[in-house]
Amino acid sequence: MFVLGFPLLLVPFAIYNMIAFLTPGVAWTSTATVVHMMSGQNWEVTWEDILLALAVLLLAVEIIKATRMGVRAIVDHVLSMALFIVMLVEFLLVQRAGTSTFFLLTMICLVDVLVGFIVTTRGSQRQIEVEPAA
Repeated sequence: MFVLGFPLLLVPFAIYNMIAFLTPGVAWTSTATVVHMMSGQNWEVTWEDILLALAVLLLAVEIIKATRMGVRAIVDHVLSMALFIVMLVEFLLVQRAGTSTFFLLTMICLVDVLVGFIVTTRGSQRQIEVEPAA
């Protein structure tokens, strides 16, 4: 499948950049909706909450993708690393990306990179330690 070699965390990165640069008046902390909880509390869900929740869900999928082996997995790790570098540079150099929302997206991307390399390294160690049957 084509999606397997595509860093899914590119989606929230693209959404953030589209909103930040195409509609600069939109505030990430404005209320998107209000959820009336059974406890009687009203939970005000912001656009920032929705974007970060999407990124965490996509991170879970990326972690599952990291468990497979092969050339496609290596390409996926390299693309995830490139995305992290781009996000880090944008966070440090671009004024509109200097927000807590973008910082958290960058940290989620870092976790994706670290988990991908750790899982791949552990998997390759496991394959080396397998002894042939006598």
